[in-house]
Amino acid sequence: MPSADGWSGLFATAFRSSRNAMVLADDERRHVDVNGAYLSLLGYRREDLLGNRMQHVVAEGPAFSGREWATALAAQEFTGSTDLVRADGSTVAVQWGASTEVVTGRRLVLFVALNASTWGGRFRRTLPEDGPEEALSQREREVVGLVASGMTGREIADELHISHETVRTHVRNAMIKLRARSRAQLVAKALADGLVLA
Repeated sequence: MPSADGWSGLFATAFRSSRNAMVLADDERRHVDVNGAYLSLLGYRREDLLGNRMQHVVAEGPAFSGREWATALAAQEFTGSTDLVRADGSTVAVQWGASTEVVTGRRLVLFVALNASTWGGRFRRTLPEDGPEEALSQREREVVGLVASGMTGREIADELHISHETVRTHVRNAMIKLRARSRAQLVAKALADGLVLA
């Protein structure tokens, strides 16, 4: 079994050489360290990110409210998906996993990109070609209606008094139920089927 120094050296090597984008953040969501894959994915220089809050590269602001962040930190392991803003202004959708650890008295969070996609700003979904579409719940119809009206996820969360992550979950579930491959297709299907009114 490696010594503590051996583990830290092993971690540092894995962090630097991983093809998965990785970020080490503090409990205030500031970039403490980033690897080359993360820099390549977003197109920033290391000095542009270190010390700055991660919300600056998250489309529509932080993915978690303060309370949600505290809950996630307490859970020690959590996952999600977020649209990140690249240096050129384009976005990339990232599915990530995170783990918290206390290192020399400081709580740090390691974020690892599990999947990234620039396809329509969303992940390509593998959906069955046949079979009936599922009915949307009342809340899913409400959320899709607000998407159709042009509201952002953050605005929908404020309007419905729910978290931004809950909005994303409703949109994702609606896309699966209606077999939509993008938000635009989701809105088109919902409008065509009379599920929402523009």
